Amino acid sequence: MNAATAPAPAVETAAAVLRLSDVNTYYGAIHALRGIDLEVHRGEIVTLIGANGAGKTTTLRTISGLLHPRTGTVEFEGRDISHVAAHEVVRLGIGQAPEGRRIFSRLTVVENLLMGGFTRSAAENHEQVEHVYALFPRLRERAGQKGGTLSGGEQQMLAIGRALMGRPRVLLLDEPSLGLAPILVQQIFEIIGEINARGMTILLVEQNALQALSIAHRGYVLQTGHVVLTGSAHDLRENEMVRKAYLGES
Repeated sequence: MNAATAPAPAVETAAAVLRLSDVNTYYGAIHALRGIDLEVHRGEIVTLIGANGAGKTTTLRTISGLLHPRTGTVEFEGRDISHVAAHEVVRLGIGQAPEGRRIFSRLTVVENLLMGGFTRSAAENHEQVEHVYALFPRLRERAGQKGGTLSGGEQQMLAIGRALMGRPRVLLLDEPSLGLAPILVQQIFEIIGEINARGMTILLVEQNALQALSIAHRGYVLQTGHVVLTGSAHDLRENEMVRKAYLGES
């Protein structure tokens, strides 16, 4: 599959597995998210696009419990998780591969993966490690290697694999292509598409808007903490403002 050209298949969008309603999140006195409304339906890839500082990563951090909204609600499968601790959010079924990968550089590949499976039993982790290795054969080859000695692409695979170890029902991906060579970007996006094809719901933040919109079902455009545009990925690719601001067209 060519992630740059192959559109995401249509999905049943009746059930919103993740919903943000009028979310306002602050960093101290800084009002970072300003009334965000967002839905992710089961089986979708939804992408957030916008310039640096638009609020994309803050949105993911608010969902994952690393930040809590001052007002508004974050709902997961109908439950209000607005003020649930981050480790409990993982237990509930939301996993995240953070911006910058944040792997444990002194731990081996398999040790990093097992850290991601802290909510699961040893038997479940053994099974899930094999699942991750099937997605990322390179990680099996590097199983005993320290995380800090991996290439950038391998570290990104490890970050995604670690997030999958908790067997999430929603996967948050923050800038998975950041700093990677084009051939590795293509590989990472093909894997994201494969994970989604196996039933994983994905909320994707990605600097490469063209790549993101090429595999997503829907998208939201953020500017200074506001959602300024939303629609199908196809419609956003055709939108003049999006084309000029985020797809590099004059």
